[in-house]
Amino acid sequence: MGNFSSTDVNERRRNAIRQIYTTQPQHPPHPSAQPQTGYNADPYAYAASTPYPAQYYQYPHGYYPPQNPVPMQYQAPYDHRGGSYMGNANWGGYPYGEMMHPVPEPVPYIEHQQAVTVKNDVNLKKETLKLAADASNPGKFSVNFTFDANVAGRMTVIFFAKEGEDCKLTPMKENIQPSVTVPFEQGTGQKFQQPPGSGISFFMFEESELLNVGEDGIYPLAVKAEAFPVNSNDGSRNTQITLAVFEKENEEYHVRAVKQILWVNGMRYELQEIYGIGNSVNNNNVGTSDDGKDCVICLTEPQDTTVLPCRHMCMCNSCAKVLRCQTNRCPICRQSIERLLEIKVNNSTNE
Repeated sequence: MGNFSSTDVNERRRNAIRQIYTTQPQHPPHPSAQPQTGYNADPYAYAASTPYPAQYYQYPHGYYPPQNPVPMQYQAPYDHRGGSYMGNANWGGYPYGEMMHPVPEPVPYIEHQQAVTVKNDVNLKKETLKLAADASNPGKFSVNFTFDANVAGRMTVIFFAKEGEDCKLTPMKENIQPSVTVPFEQGTGQKFQQPPGSGISFFMFEESELLNVGEDGIYPLAVKAEAFPVNSNDGSRNTQITLAVFEKENEEYHVRAVKQILWVNGMRYELQEIYGIGNSVNNNNVGTSDDGKDCVICLTEPQDTTVLPCRHMCMCNSCAKVLRCQTNRCPICRQSIERLLEIKVNNSTNE
């Protein structure tokens, strides 16, 4: 029996450790490499004269084919407003998506106009336009309204009228329902009533003709108010035309004005009601800051710009010029803006 001393045990341990560190790992050779005579391959040496094919990668200790990359699935950002993932968006190549900066749509062009002051010698108050039964002629209804006139003139009531060139009205059913002309004098708050027997009989016409504007622009009712200025040497006339349709409610007919036109000095103007212009007209005290009279944006300057077609007079001209470049929505009702109309209200009594 042999005895092992501690010296022998330590020597064996050192030999085992030396063998571990001196033994080189075996790595797979390049597939295209052929054994060469007299060449002792060194796993740590690389031949730089001939590059290896692109589909193989050069790593220490050997050459390995590329692995198929596993695509990373990134979850699209969540739209908290709509409650859904915006999966169709292009989020770029960042791991968590590239910040999206959508290009804002350009604001549509909004025309900024200035109102023209026109003197109207006669004005029909369209809210007073009504129908009244003709007591002497059962079944007929006459047209009544209130008007103001600075000069004398004449009033013409036309049924089924069509507007032509230079605001000329043509009666389309003159043989069935003749028009009537009545002169008037100067004065405010005058009451107009059709002469007896000249009213309209509704049973003579189709209901569709009475309740709607015809395809050719034929209005069921037109009232033409002509003023004759005394100091006019060229014979020019200021004319106001009120176009209306009939409405039927509880088997009774009513009249509703839909458009008013002003013809002055050869120019045609379409009258519009402006919401809020009364505040500017009544604001005679300069420097005051009453509610409803200042611009709704800057709260400093007086209101002088109207939004069309909603007709809200709510801004000053400076804010309106900035607003038209930023949005096309009315600051009051959020309706789309087509035009901006600047109105300078003059409260002097000489005009």
